[in-house]
Amino acid sequence: MDPTTPERKPKETAMNEEQKTLWNGLAGRAWVEMQELLDRVYEPMEKLLIEAIPTGSACHVLDVGCGTGGTTVAAARRLGTGGQALGVDISEPMLDAARARARQAGSVARFVCADAQRHAFDAASFDVILSRFGVMFFDDAGQAMSNLRSAASSGAELRLLAWRSPEDNPFMTTAERAAAPLLPGLPERRPDAAGQFAFADAERVRRILEGSGWLDIDVRPVDMPCTFPESDLALYMTRLGPVSRVLHDVEERTRGRIIETLRDAFEPYVHGAQVRFVAACWLFGAELRRRAPGCPPP
Repeated sequence: MDPTTPERKPKETAMNEEQKTLWNGLAGRAWVEMQELLDRVYEPMEKLLIEAIPTGSACHVLDVGCGTGGTTVAAARRLGTGGQALGVDISEPMLDAARARARQAGSVARFVCADAQRHAFDAASFDVILSRFGVMFFDDAGQAMSNLRSAASSGAELRLLAWRSPEDNPFMTTAERAAAPLLPGLPERRPDAAGQFAFADAERVRRILEGSGWLDIDVRPVDMPCTFPESDLALYMTRLGPVSRVLHDVEERTRGRIIETLRDAFEPYVHGAQVRFVAACWLFGAELRRRAPGCPPP
Protein backbone atom coordinates (compact mmCIF):
# COMPACT_ATOMS: atom_id res chain seq x y z
CA MET A 1 0.00 0.00 0.00
CA ASP A 2 1.16 3.56 -0.77
CA PRO A 3 2.59 4.88 2.55
CA THR A 4 1.33 8.38 1.76
CA THR A 5 -2.30 7.28 1.45
CA PRO A 6 -4.21 9.54 3.86
CA GLU A 7 -7.38 7.47 3.79
CA ARG A 8 -6.00 4.82 6.15
CA LYS A 9 -8.06 4.70 9.33
CA PRO A 10 -5.95 6.23 12.12
CA LYS A 11 -5.95 5.09 15.73
CA GLU A 12 -6.39 8.55 17.23
CA THR A 13 -8.77 7.73 20.09
CA ALA A 14 -6.37 8.92 22.80
CA MET A 15 -5.29 12.10 20.99
CA ASN A 16 -3.55 14.65 23.16
CA GLU A 17 -6.61 16.90 23.33
CA GLU A 18 -4.77 19.88 24.79
CA GLN A 19 -2.35 20.05 21.87
CA LYS A 20 -5.10 19.30 19.36
CA THR A 21 -7.19 22.20 20.69
CA LEU A 22 -4.20 24.53 20.75
CA TRP A 23 -3.01 23.87 17.19
CA ASN A 24 -6.48 23.84 15.68
CA GLY A 25 -7.24 27.12 17.43
CA LEU A 26 -5.28 30.27 18.19
CA ALA A 27 -1.79 28.81 17.76
CA GLY A 28 -2.54 27.14 14.44
CA ARG A 29 -4.21 30.24 13.01
CA ALA A 30 -1.30 32.40 14.15
CA TRP A 31 1.24 30.17 12.39
CA VAL A 32 -0.83 30.34 9.19
CA GLU A 33 -1.04 34.12 9.48
CA MET A 34 2.73 34.36 9.99
CA GLN A 35 3.72 31.58 7.59
CA GLU A 36 5.81 33.78 5.29
CA LEU A 37 7.74 35.36 8.16
CA LEU A 38 8.40 32.08 9.98
CA ASP A 39 9.47 30.32 6.79
CA ARG A 40 12.04 33.05 6.20
CA VAL A 41 13.33 32.88 9.79
CA TYR A 42 13.60 29.08 9.86
CA GLU A 43 14.80 28.46 6.30
CA PRO A 44 18.36 27.59 7.44
CA MET A 45 16.93 24.81 9.63
CA GLU A 46 14.97 23.47 6.68
CA LYS A 47 18.16 23.23 4.61
CA LEU A 48 19.94 21.45 7.46
CA LEU A 49 17.25 18.78 7.66
CA ILE A 50 16.79 17.97 4.00
CA GLU A 51 20.51 17.26 3.62
CA ALA A 52 19.53 13.77 4.81
CA ILE A 53 17.63 13.19 1.56
CA PRO A 54 19.79 11.96 -1.33
CA THR A 55 19.16 14.34 -4.25
CA GLY A 56 17.11 12.74 -7.01
CA SER A 57 16.44 9.59 -4.99
CA ALA A 58 13.33 7.44 -4.75
CA CYS A 59 13.16 7.76 -0.97
CA HIS A 60 9.90 7.97 0.96
CA VAL A 61 10.12 10.91 3.39
CA LEU A 62 7.95 11.62 6.43
CA ASP A 63 7.88 15.16 7.85
CA VAL A 64 6.57 15.01 11.44
CA GLY A 65 4.71 18.04 12.74
CA CYS A 66 4.95 19.57 9.28
CA GLY A 67 2.86 22.64 10.07
CA THR A 68 2.31 24.77 6.98
CA GLY A 69 4.42 22.41 4.89
CA GLY A 70 7.57 24.33 4.05
CA THR A 71 9.94 21.48 4.90
CA THR A 72 7.71 18.87 3.25
CA VAL A 73 7.62 20.79 -0.01
CA ALA A 74 11.39 21.34 0.16
CA ALA A 75 11.85 17.59 0.69
CA ALA A 76 9.63 16.75 -2.27
CA ARG A 77 11.63 19.17 -4.43
CA ARG A 78 14.84 17.33 -3.55
CA LEU A 79 13.47 13.88 -4.44
CA GLY A 80 13.44 12.19 -7.82
CA THR A 81 10.29 11.24 -9.69
CA GLY A 82 10.05 7.97 -7.76
CA GLY A 83 10.25 9.66 -4.36
CA GLN A 84 7.39 10.62 -2.08
CA ALA A 85 7.08 13.20 0.70
CA LEU A 86 4.32 13.10 3.30
CA GLY A 87 3.70 15.74 5.96
CA VAL A 88 1.75 14.84 9.10
CA ASP A 89 0.30 17.28 11.63
CA ILE A 90 -2.68 17.60 13.98
CA SER A 91 -3.58 21.14 12.83
CA GLU A 92 -6.19 21.38 10.08
CA PRO A 93 -5.66 25.15 9.57
CA MET A 94 -1.93 24.63 9.09
CA LEU A 95 -2.48 21.66 6.76
CA ASP A 96 -4.92 23.69 4.66
CA ALA A 97 -2.11 26.21 4.22
CA ALA A 98 0.36 23.40 3.45
CA ARG A 99 -1.86 21.96 0.73
CA ALA A 100 -2.33 25.41 -0.80
CA ARG A 101 1.44 25.90 -0.75
CA ALA A 102 2.01 22.56 -2.48
CA ARG A 103 -0.56 23.33 -5.17
CA GLN A 104 0.97 26.73 -5.82
CA ALA A 105 4.45 25.19 -6.10
CA GLY A 106 3.25 22.33 -8.31
CA SER A 107 4.63 19.98 -5.66
CA VAL A 108 3.82 16.29 -5.25
CA ALA A 109 4.07 16.66 -1.45
CA ARG A 110 1.07 15.22 0.35
CA PHE A 111 -0.38 15.81 3.79
CA VAL A 112 -2.46 13.95 6.36
CA CYS A 113 -4.08 15.25 9.55
CA ALA A 114 -3.06 12.79 12.24
CA ASP A 115 -1.24 12.42 15.55
CA ALA A 116 2.13 10.89 14.58
CA GLN A 117 2.37 9.42 18.07
CA ARG A 118 -0.52 7.04 17.39
CA HIS A 119 -1.26 7.09 13.67
CA ALA A 120 -1.29 3.70 11.91
CA PHE A 121 1.46 4.31 9.34
CA ASP A 122 2.26 1.41 7.05
CA ALA A 123 5.11 -0.56 8.63
CA ALA A 124 8.64 0.00 7.32
CA SER A 125 7.45 2.52 4.74
CA PHE A 126 9.69 5.61 5.20
CA ASP A 127 13.40 5.94 4.39
CA VAL A 128 13.89 9.38 5.94
CA ILE A 129 11.92 10.73 8.90
CA LEU A 130 12.55 14.36 9.77
CA SER A 131 11.03 17.14 11.83
CA ARG A 132 11.64 20.85 12.18
CA PHE A 133 10.40 21.76 15.67
CA GLY A 134 7.49 19.32 15.42
CA VAL A 135 8.34 16.54 17.88
CA MET A 136 8.22 18.41 21.19
CA PHE A 137 4.44 18.31 21.52
CA PHE A 138 3.75 14.61 22.08
CA ASP A 139 2.15 13.64 25.37
CA ASP A 140 4.25 10.43 25.33
CA ALA A 141 7.52 10.91 23.45
CA GLY A 142 8.52 7.28 23.95
CA GLN A 143 5.36 6.02 22.28
CA ALA A 144 5.84 8.53 19.48
CA MET A 145 9.42 7.49 18.76
CA SER A 146 8.41 3.82 18.85
CA ASN A 147 5.60 4.49 16.40
CA LEU A 148 7.97 6.31 14.06
CA ARG A 149 10.46 3.46 14.43
CA SER A 150 7.77 1.04 13.26
CA ALA A 151 7.12 3.26 10.24
CA ALA A 152 10.83 3.35 9.34
CA SER A 153 12.32 1.17 6.62
CA SER A 154 15.27 -1.12 7.35
CA GLY A 155 17.77 1.57 6.34
CA ALA A 156 15.95 4.64 7.55
CA GLU A 157 17.53 7.83 8.84
CA LEU A 158 15.95 10.01 11.53
CA ARG A 159 16.73 13.76 11.82
CA LEU A 160 14.94 15.84 14.44
CA LEU A 161 15.52 19.51 15.12
CA ALA A 162 14.32 20.69 18.55
CA TRP A 163 14.95 23.62 20.86
CA ARG A 164 17.56 23.50 23.61
CA SER A 165 16.72 24.98 27.01
CA PRO A 166 14.92 28.26 27.74
CA GLU A 167 18.20 29.52 29.23
CA ASP A 168 19.90 28.86 25.90
CA ASN A 169 17.08 30.68 24.07
CA PRO A 170 16.44 33.94 25.92
CA PHE A 171 14.81 35.49 22.85
CA MET A 172 12.12 32.80 22.92
CA THR A 173 11.12 33.55 26.51
CA THR A 174 11.48 37.35 26.41
CA ALA A 175 7.76 37.98 26.02
CA GLU A 176 6.61 35.82 28.91
CA ARG A 177 9.35 37.07 31.26
CA ALA A 178 8.46 40.67 30.49
CA ALA A 179 4.70 40.14 30.69
CA ALA A 180 4.65 37.97 33.83
CA PRO A 181 4.28 40.87 36.32
CA LEU A 182 1.27 42.14 34.35
CA LEU A 183 -0.21 38.69 33.67
CA PRO A 184 -0.10 36.80 36.98
CA GLY A 185 -2.12 33.94 35.50
CA LEU A 186 0.40 33.22 32.74
CA PRO A 187 1.00 29.44 32.70
CA GLU A 188 4.45 28.34 33.83
CA ARG A 189 6.54 26.08 31.65
CA ARG A 190 7.05 22.60 33.08
CA PRO A 191 10.30 20.77 32.25
CA ASP A 192 9.76 17.80 29.93
CA ALA A 193 6.07 18.64 29.49
CA ALA A 194 4.74 18.76 25.94
CA GLY A 195 5.72 22.10 24.48
CA GLN A 196 8.51 24.09 22.90
CA PHE A 197 11.31 22.95 25.25
CA ALA A 198 10.24 19.35 25.88
CA PHE A 199 13.37 18.02 24.13
CA ALA A 200 15.77 20.38 25.89
CA ASP A 201 17.35 17.56 27.91
CA ALA A 202 19.43 15.84 25.24
CA GLU A 203 20.34 12.84 27.37
CA ARG A 204 16.68 12.19 28.16
CA VAL A 205 15.88 12.28 24.45
CA ARG A 206 18.81 9.96 23.74
CA ARG A 207 17.37 7.46 26.23
CA ILE A 208 13.94 7.75 24.61
CA LEU A 209 15.40 7.06 21.17
CA GLU A 210 17.43 4.11 22.45
CA GLY A 211 14.41 2.69 24.25
CA SER A 212 12.37 3.02 21.08
CA GLY A 213 14.79 0.89 19.07
CA TRP A 214 16.70 3.58 17.19
CA LEU A 215 20.43 2.98 16.59
CA ASP A 216 23.58 5.01 15.95
CA ILE A 217 22.17 7.96 17.85
CA ASP A 218 23.95 11.27 17.38
CA VAL A 219 23.22 14.52 19.20
CA ARG A 220 24.83 17.81 18.34
CA PRO A 221 24.12 21.43 19.24
CA VAL A 222 23.22 23.83 16.47
CA ASP A 223 23.32 27.60 16.93
CA MET A 224 21.51 29.23 14.04
CA PRO A 225 21.56 33.04 13.52
CA CYS A 226 18.05 34.26 12.68
CA THR A 227 16.75 37.60 11.44
CA PHE A 228 13.46 39.20 10.49
CA PRO A 229 12.30 42.78 9.81
CA GLU A 230 11.76 45.01 12.83
CA SER A 231 8.45 46.01 11.25
CA ASP A 232 7.19 42.47 11.99
CA LEU A 233 8.20 42.47 15.67
CA ALA A 234 4.86 43.70 17.02
CA LEU A 235 3.06 40.89 15.22
CA TYR A 236 5.65 38.33 16.31
CA MET A 237 5.52 39.18 20.00
CA THR A 238 1.73 39.35 20.22
CA ARG A 239 0.74 36.38 18.02
CA LEU A 240 3.17 33.65 19.06
CA GLY A 241 3.91 31.91 22.36
CA PRO A 242 2.18 31.69 25.75
CA VAL A 243 1.56 35.44 26.06
CA SER A 244 -0.40 35.55 22.81
CA ARG A 245 -2.80 32.91 24.10
CA VAL A 246 -3.99 35.08 26.98
CA LEU A 247 -3.44 38.56 25.58
CA HIS A 248 -6.70 38.59 23.65
CA ASP A 249 -8.65 38.18 26.93
CA VAL A 250 -7.03 41.19 28.61
CA GLU A 251 -8.86 44.52 28.78
CA GLU A 252 -7.66 47.13 26.31
CA ARG A 253 -5.73 49.44 28.65
CA THR A 254 -3.77 46.57 30.22
CA ARG A 255 -3.15 45.09 26.80
CA GLY A 256 -1.62 48.37 25.67
CA ARG A 257 0.70 48.41 28.70
CA ILE A 258 1.75 44.83 28.06
CA ILE A 259 2.53 45.47 24.39
CA GLU A 260 4.60 48.52 25.32
CA THR A 261 6.46 46.47 27.94
CA LEU A 262 7.10 43.69 25.45
CA ARG A 263 8.51 46.08 22.87
CA ASP A 264 10.94 47.50 25.43
CA ALA A 265 12.00 43.99 26.45
CA PHE A 266 12.86 43.05 22.85
CA GLU A 267 14.96 46.17 22.32
CA PRO A 268 18.33 44.35 22.83
CA TYR A 269 17.50 42.24 19.77
CA VAL A 270 16.68 45.18 17.51
CA HIS A 271 19.49 46.30 15.23
CA GLY A 272 18.28 49.07 12.97
CA ALA A 273 15.64 47.64 10.64
CA GLN A 274 16.29 44.04 11.73
CA VAL A 275 15.58 41.79 14.69
CA ARG A 276 18.44 39.36 15.28
CA PHE A 277 18.67 36.38 17.61
CA VAL A 278 20.32 32.98 17.83
CA ALA A 279 18.20 29.84 17.77
CA ALA A 280 19.88 27.31 20.08
CA CYS A 281 18.81 23.85 18.97
CA TRP A 282 19.64 20.16 19.16
CA LEU A 283 19.95 18.13 16.00
CA PHE A 284 19.11 14.53 16.89
CA GLY A 285 20.14 11.88 14.38
CA ALA A 286 19.59 8.13 14.39
CA GLU A 287 19.68 5.31 11.87
CA LEU A 288 18.71 1.75 11.23
CA ARG A 289 21.87 0.16 9.99
CA ARG A 290 20.85 -1.19 6.56
CA ARG A 291 19.70 1.43 4.06
CA ALA A 292 16.74 0.41 1.90
CA PRO A 293 17.22 -0.46 -1.79
CA GLY A 294 16.60 2.50 -4.10
CA CYS A 295 17.58 5.04 -1.44
CA PRO A 296 21.38 5.35 -1.68
CA PRO A 297 23.37 7.09 1.03
CA PRO A 298 23.87 10.85 0.67
